[in-house]
Amino acid sequence: MIAAMICYIPVAHLADKYGRRPFVLATFVFFTLFPITLMFAHSFGWLALAFVVRGFKEFGEPARKALIIGEATPELRARTYGAYYLIRDCVVTSGSFLGAWLWHLGPQVNFMGAAICGALGTVVVLVVHLPEAGVSPCPCSAFTKKFVL
Repeated sequence: MIAAMICYIPVAHLADKYGRRPFVLATFVFFTLFPITLMFAHSFGWLALAFVVRGFKEFGEPARKALIIGEATPELRARTYGAYYLIRDCVVTSGSFLGAWLWHLGPQVNFMGAAICGALGTVVVLVVHLPEAGVSPCPCSAFTKKFVL
């Protein structure tokens, strides 16, 4: 939670300045990394690190929410936002039943399944959503062009 709180405001500012989609991509990368780090956490230190990664899953949350709102027709923004979260929560709830079943096959199967879903989401954002918006997949590209080059 501390990791999420630390990055929320700076990332929201940077996403407004450099574009939201690359920060959403970074969020999907953390969605993929969390179950992998959790799977390999065999001590308290590694478990703490896994939950720092979990906190960074919120890295692009402000950008993702702004993207949802920004893509909606102005008169339908609240409805669009509500529909998005209804659909998402229905999928997540269904996924919890699948996760319960996978747990019977073993925790590693469950964690790998979650990582695969995160990786698929990352690929969709990388291949579909970033190019259609004309955005470089690297969240640092605009920053690098402005301050480093």
